[in-house]
Amino acid sequence: MCDNKGGLSLENQLVEAVALRNEGKAEEARVMLLELYEQNSNDAELLYQLAWTHDVLGLEREAVPYYEKSLTLGLSTEQRVGALLGLGSTYRTLGEYENSKAILEQAIQEYPENKEFPVFLAMTLHNLGDHSLAMGMLLKLLAETSADEGIRSYSKAISYYSDKLEQVWD
Repeated sequence: MCDNKGGLSLENQLVEAVALRNEGKAEEARVMLLELYEQNSNDAELLYQLAWTHDVLGLEREAVPYYEKSLTLGLSTEQRVGALLGLGSTYRTLGEYENSKAILEQAIQEYPENKEFPVFLAMTLHNLGDHSLAMGMLLKLLAETSADEGIRSYSKAISYYSDKLEQVWD
């Protein structure tokens, strides 16, 4: 199937737009993606790329509906992971902390092996004033994932104390 731009397929045009964004030409990519959107408003990947490009340009509020719709239409696993992280992070930057928390918790449920989600959730929890839980999540993640020899040698202690930050031993 061919669309617009010299007979290039939608898929090829998306590749071209992503390349532009990656080359630092995000505004050009945005214009191209918006033109594609006029004829393909229900293409989940296009919506995801539009959201991501708006985020890159600092247009977070405009990115939200594209993320939301892309997620409802269905994305590949890799794109879904990116869209959930993008939407959760974007909600946080907009001060919509409860929405951010809900999306990031959903993402952790769906993809428990992805360590990026707890990091972004910790930022949101910090914004919500739940500093101990946020710090505990980060400490636990650090203990589980660090390659640093010093951290690894104390990983059990770091994990143990991660949820006892307010506890005082007599």
